[in-house]
Amino acid sequence: MNLMLLLDMIASAFGDRVAVQNGSDTLTYTELVRAAAAAADQLRASGAQRMAVLDVNSLAVPIGLFASAWAGVPFVPLNYRLAGSELDRLVEQISPCYLVAEPERVAGLSGRPNTTVVPSDEFVAAARAGGETAGDWSMDADDIAVLLFTSGTTGAPKAAVLRHKHLVSYILGSVEFGSADESDATLVSVPPYHVAGMASILSSVYAGRRIVQQPTFSAEGWIELAQSERISNAMVVPTMLVRIIDAMERAGADLPHLRALSYGGARMPSAVIERAMELLPETGFTNAYGLTETSSTITVLTPDDHRAAAVSEDLTVRRRLGSVGTALPDVTIDIRDEAGNVLGPGERGEIFVRGTQISGEYLGGSTRIDADGWFRTRDGGWRDADGYLFLEGRIDDVIVRGGENISPGEIEDVILGDDAVADCAVVGVPDEEWGEVIVAFVVLHEGRTMTGEDIQRRVKERLRSSRMPARVEFRTELPYNETGKLLRRKVRADLSADGAERTQ
Repeated sequence: MNLMLLLDMIASAFGDRVAVQNGSDTLTYTELVRAAAAAADQLRASGAQRMAVLDVNSLAVPIGLFASAWAGVPFVPLNYRLAGSELDRLVEQISPCYLVAEPERVAGLSGRPNTTVVPSDEFVAAARAGGETAGDWSMDADDIAVLLFTSGTTGAPKAAVLRHKHLVSYILGSVEFGSADESDATLVSVPPYHVAGMASILSSVYAGRRIVQQPTFSAEGWIELAQSERISNAMVVPTMLVRIIDAMERAGADLPHLRALSYGGARMPSAVIERAMELLPETGFTNAYGLTETSSTITVLTPDDHRAAAVSEDLTVRRRLGSVGTALPDVTIDIRDEAGNVLGPGERGEIFVRGTQISGEYLGGSTRIDADGWFRTRDGGWRDADGYLFLEGRIDDVIVRGGENISPGEIEDVILGDDAVADCAVVGVPDEEWGEVIVAFVVLHEGRTMTGEDIQRRVKERLRSSRMPARVEFRTELPYNETGKLLRRKVRADLSADGAERTQ
């Protein structure tokens, strides 16, 4: 099966519906099919082996995605924040390529070997003006659909290989065909080079929903679009949600049409989602956990799960608000120890997953899929007796203090539970006596005060003394990448920063 078949099916059923909207510019589903066909002809004529887009959310993204599927070449959305040598390294890996870029960047990109550079506005205009002549598309499910460069939080970005079978499996297993009403609209604000950006397009298309693009994210702009376009569905990463909530509270804004809001891409503190649910009581929240290599979501905490946990007096049920829910029907999850033994409920280890949508493959032929089809996520976590999965961060982030494995997440949740705390990161640093000791970096809300001793006391009272930070440092902000992942390596590197308030 090919991604183009998803678009063709929905266009046959709802061709006159608006498929995608960017500002006042729109494409219906029929127009999107025609534009994809014309762009596929452009792509084939270029002789390129891949199609790349270096642009914010624009009409070039969905046209390029489906044109690539039609032409039988991988689609590669690139991080538009990159420049210079970082961008050069990525382009070299995907050449020869057809590169669609923001007009103001074309001059600086031209001249690269084996690369045809086209301004995004000209690409879209030519696609809209062309005729539908692309013919049949390949139905080989093993063809590569998308190459997505990983975020590189722990090393150089690698291009994850997502084949048509992976993405189609995810869509068919999680979205009902044509299930959206004609008035439904989804707000896409996550960048197109994030797996959630690709998943948002594909899932909305298969549901027949109007996609409203926000070129670049701002909380105020997001709220304005959600109100003016009567947005019914949206997906955000946790850092986005925090900013949206803050902006809504400052402006006294509401979102009466927002029925469904999913979040994922990074760990969500329980205090943040509780605050969001209070502010948007009529909105159904979904926590979606997945990785680039898993073709997006593999577990979900449903709206019903959120509501049940929020009101439950049973601590086991209540704590599920901090979980990422249970596995999708076609996904199997194991928790394993360092020796590879499968662990039971409540036992902490590394998360392994298996299923049709799991790729685990990288450009160049390397793979993290073992002989039995299992993918090692390198995320730590545990499950309760009913299968709800709790994340504890990257395995590499686990703090080993005196031989005891300590999750940064459980300490961060306690610190973030104080109203004065806006953000927090906990890391381990080398220590001769203990192996590692705990250091907490804390950002306070404007106008609020706390001391390091206050933070230490709070953790000691709610956990135990072995979890208490040996040091607390205060910052005005913490480093995140553009998709909302905390950059712990930068936090550690900042330990010696000048002017930090420190408690020993």
